[in-house]
Amino acid sequence: MDRLTHLDDSGAARMVDVGGKPATARRAVASGRITMSPQALAAIREGNAPKGDVLGPARIAGIMAAKRTGDLIPLCHPLALDAVTVDFAYEDDAIRVTATASLHGKTGVEMEAMTATSIALLTIYDMAKAIDKGMVIEGVRLIAKSGGKSGDWNAPA
Repeated sequence: MDRLTHLDDSGAARMVDVGGKPATARRAVASGRITMSPQALAAIREGNAPKGDVLGPARIAGIMAAKRTGDLIPLCHPLALDAVTVDFAYEDDAIRVTATASLHGKTGVEMEAMTATSIALLTIYDMAKAIDKGMVIEGVRLIAKSGGKSGDWNAPA
């Protein structure tokens, strides 16, 4: 690529014109984790954190965030998403969040999947900070994407 797509000829920021691109099925998966104390992890797992259920609100927050990505990130297109899922997995000292966003459209959904992941993680922090203020959010990244001109991509293992 010899030209930055979000800059015009004078170097000013611009929204990319996707009007002439064909609509294709597009999907993106992002993941990240939040490490925490054994006490915080147990409280979340058992459903007795001070603010109650943690993962339910985190799931809803992630989905809502994906739907608002165009409002949050400059130059992102507002997208009519077909689906967003936010899933959780317990690890030894953490909770992993994996978000998937999909649509049939003219631009990708990588930012939506990463936004969903990030906001779900921040919600977990907010819901459990009374137990552990030292939680660490880490490793938010794109895991895979499909569709569009650039085709499929998977993060190295």
